[in-house]
Amino acid sequence: MLISQQVKSRENKLTPTNIITGFLGAGKTTAIRHLLANKPTNERWSILINEFGEIGIDGALLQDTNAQIKEVPGGCICCVADLPMRMALNMLISKTNPDRILIEPTGLGHPADIINSLLDENYQGVLDLRATITLIDTRKLQDSRYTSNAVFQDQIAVADVLIANKSDLADEQSRKDFEQLLQTANPPKQAWAYVTQGQIALEYLDLPRQEANLLHPELHKNKKNLNPKREIYNNNIKLPEAQDFIRRENQSQGFYSCGWLFKPDMQFDFNALFGWMTGLMALRAKAVMNTNQGVYMFNAENGVLSVNPAMLEPGDISDSRIEIINDSEMPVADYEAELLKIAN
Repeated sequence: MLISQQVKSRENKLTPTNIITGFLGAGKTTAIRHLLANKPTNERWSILINEFGEIGIDGALLQDTNAQIKEVPGGCICCVADLPMRMALNMLISKTNPDRILIEPTGLGHPADIINSLLDENYQGVLDLRATITLIDTRKLQDSRYTSNAVFQDQIAVADVLIANKSDLADEQSRKDFEQLLQTANPPKQAWAYVTQGQIALEYLDLPRQEANLLHPELHKNKKNLNPKREIYNNNIKLPEAQDFIRRENQSQGFYSCGWLFKPDMQFDFNALFGWMTGLMALRAKAVMNTNQGVYMFNAENGVLSVNPAMLEPGDISDSRIEIINDSEMPVADYEAELLKIAN
């Protein structure tokens, strides 16, 4: 699909564009929230988000930032880059005329194809692809499930800037592993940092992109454009009028996701929801929920749950939604029954 003439005829300037990547739980969305909170006040930034799950969560997590957001759910945009990513990106450019674009691929997405798509002739004269920033939780450098994963390896390899996020939780061995990673990087990283809560310095965004030596450049060669008619969502998915909720599932590369979207007037008991998500045995869970104590964002990784109030009133939330990802099949029907039990 060629980029529209409307996009190409915009003001004669290149739009700075950055990919913010990292494996599941690295803190990409938190980092983007930090960047948006600290961006120049006179600039308009747009965000393109891709999620493995079929229910878009990250767009809802960024709903209170006033950024322009488009989501491509249900897989990784490196697999479907030929159509859905281009459509969403073109709409962002033509409708919002942004001063900067941030692209957040799914944590399970290989970065090579998305970079190639952004560099092809369709976006020459439109985008200025700058540094790719990869976030890692350095504790994962001691876990073979991550270090042997091809996507994890290439997310690190493609980084122009490598960020050790959640550094307050890292032990001495994790720091040594990270420093060894930096020493062996080829080419060397342009910048690196230990941060907490995704507090990336804005100046990293303007570092130039450099060519990377990917370990697995052909990983997704045979998986492109799996569903060329996939709908492009924003953070305002609408439920059918007669339904209280919808459930959507996805699986790929040995990972499974299940998500629910509930109608806006369904309210969940905060304490019961907190307790249930705290005990949830899954790799990853995210939620933005209307509770009896207000609208809250829930973020769980391997049984560790963090909760923060959303800067939204109950009337401002278009729905409640939750997404769970695991590396084995999940008791989806049981999860659904528990969620409905704690809904008022």
